[in-house]
Amino acid sequence: MSSFYDLLGRSCETRNSLVCVGLDPDLRKLPESVRREKKPIYEFNRQIVDATATFAAAFKPQIAYYSAIGAEDQLEQTIVYIKSRYPDIPIILDAKRGDIGSTADMYAIEAFDRYMADAVTVNPYMGGDTLEPFTKYANKGVIVLCRTSNPGSGDLQELECSGEKLYKTVARLASTVWNTNNNVGLVVGATYPEVLGDVRAIVGDMPLLVPGVGAQGGDLEKVLDVGLDEGQCGLLVNVSRSVIYASSGDDFAEAASKQAGFLCGQINDFRKSAVIN
Repeated sequence: MSSFYDLLGRSCETRNSLVCVGLDPDLRKLPESVRREKKPIYEFNRQIVDATATFAAAFKPQIAYYSAIGAEDQLEQTIVYIKSRYPDIPIILDAKRGDIGSTADMYAIEAFDRYMADAVTVNPYMGGDTLEPFTKYANKGVIVLCRTSNPGSGDLQELECSGEKLYKTVARLASTVWNTNNNVGLVVGATYPEVLGDVRAIVGDMPLLVPGVGAQGGDLEKVLDVGLDEGQCGLLVNVSRSVIYASSGDDFAEAASKQAGFLCGQINDFRKSAVIN
């Protein structure tokens, strides 16, 4: 059975892209014409997906935007739509789950069986046993929070732990002890590029999901400079608000396509120059 990272690698190669489009629909920000639809979240997502699929190596719906308003059915419909129209584009469910024993089992069933996600984000701070219900799905991706992009992430993630920063300990465990099925990746924020370089040095060619470019102000060139692996891949640059809300008008899908294409072009220009150099 093909693994998540096989699927992701083929998608990146086919589209010549390292862009991950976040599907974080906020009803308050949707164009009025879409808000009038019976299923406004689904309709917005459908148009964004169609508009950006040329450039999207992956799609990443953030579950909170759906569950907060009781729109889980529209999340399910969105995923079914992507899988029916673009079966070669992997779907990462951004849920940041992490809990003990049977509860973690239920979260894994939620992500992989109910929502049919190809990967899920998880929180490791309750220990490695809480990740096992996810990692046992050998064909699915498990993307572990390592050093997140939010300003307060250093409160814990920068603490010293046995002589090194806690995020480095997470990176080491994720790339070895927790990675028994070779299906683990890491979340490392673009807002801390020096940390991204440290993590890359620890984990080798392990895939990294990098939020924080765009609305959060992460420096794309710095991210690519330190984060790409030896094959000029190994990164998924996640963008959400800067793409899906590129326009608040009825041209939102066209604007999203242009923004995603522009970012994809920027990344590929850097990758080409890195190979030449």
